[in-house]
Amino acid sequence: MRYGDFTHGLAYRHALELLTLPERPTAVFAGSGHQALGTYRAAVELGLRIPADVSVVGFDDLPFADWVTPRLTTVRTPLADMTALAARMVLRLLSGECPEATRVEVAIELVIRESSGPPALT
Repeated sequence: MRYGDFTHGLAYRHALELLTLPERPTAVFAGSGHQALGTYRAAVELGLRIPADVSVVGFDDLPFADWVTPRLTTVRTPLADMTALAARMVLRLLSGECPEATRVEVAIELVIRESSGPPALT
């Protein structure tokens, strides 16, 4: 596990560390699509194949998730629904009312594409 921002550069450096461990992970779950791209870059530079050698899963399902090769498995969040909920909460607060809830959960969806699969047999 590595911590950092949601950028490509730091994710690339973290992925290089993880993917060169003696017991390399069989999968990387990135906290954003940009982090997933950093992981892709590290894997390619190390001669690893996605998903044969390492699966990569991103988060946020940005448009490029469907354009990269292999297409990125990702978690899709309902951004339009989240925006509408937040706007309603702000409008209620501005009108002096309390929000209906202080915590709201929305459904997410795992979009399975070609960047994930079972680990290779060793």
